[in-house]
Amino acid sequence: MKLPALTLNQKLAAVALALGAVALVSQPHRGPFVTLDARELALVVEQEVDHVTPSELATWIVEGRSDYRLLDLRAGKSFAEYHIPTAENVRLPGLMDYPLLRNEKIVVYSEGGIHGAQAWLLLRAQGFRGVYTILGGLDAWKDDVLFPSLPADASPAERARFERAAAIAQFFGGQARLGGEAAAPAAAAEMPKLAAPAASGPVVPAAPKKKKKEGC
Repeated sequence: MKLPALTLNQKLAAVALALGAVALVSQPHRGPFVTLDARELALVVEQEVDHVTPSELATWIVEGRSDYRLLDLRAGKSFAEYHIPTAENVRLPGLMDYPLLRNEKIVVYSEGGIHGAQAWLLLRAQGFRGVYTILGGLDAWKDDVLFPSLPADASPAERARFERAAAIAQFFGGQARLGGEAAAPAAAAEMPKLAAPAASGPVVPAAPKKKKKEGC
């Protein structure tokens, strides 16, 4: 009997749950037992309420929101080279000892999505309800926020969204790419400087300054 082909999201969910299960028994935690409701977790993944998109997170940062904790799970060297503004660096083995509150909104990410999924499962098993991953991890942040691209055959609606994405990219020190440009892939592009941009509300072009009249 031939099994039905799984979609990409189903494959990622299966891998995340499998790796997360391994992480549960291999990583240190605060107590001798954890509670893991497989049906509840499966429902959360199915309803796609376990993550935020890179664009959503970018909007939070632009708006200057402070109602979340952003955790970067990568090695310290990678974190020092570049990290998403507002992120804190904590490795997966030290996650259970990190000072987090159970009523906080916690967003975790790694380079791709595997370690983020492991961290999500570990925190959920420890009773953290408001925990999310960045959909696609840092790789998706580069593609969607820092270096968005506009297809050569983009529709008017896509062009309108691209204008917004281009302003966001500039805000974070990235660079939007037009369709047909011989630009390097986002993964190989030069990363912006680490200085976090100052929150300034909605991203709009700055109005030109008027020159002061001399004399009286």
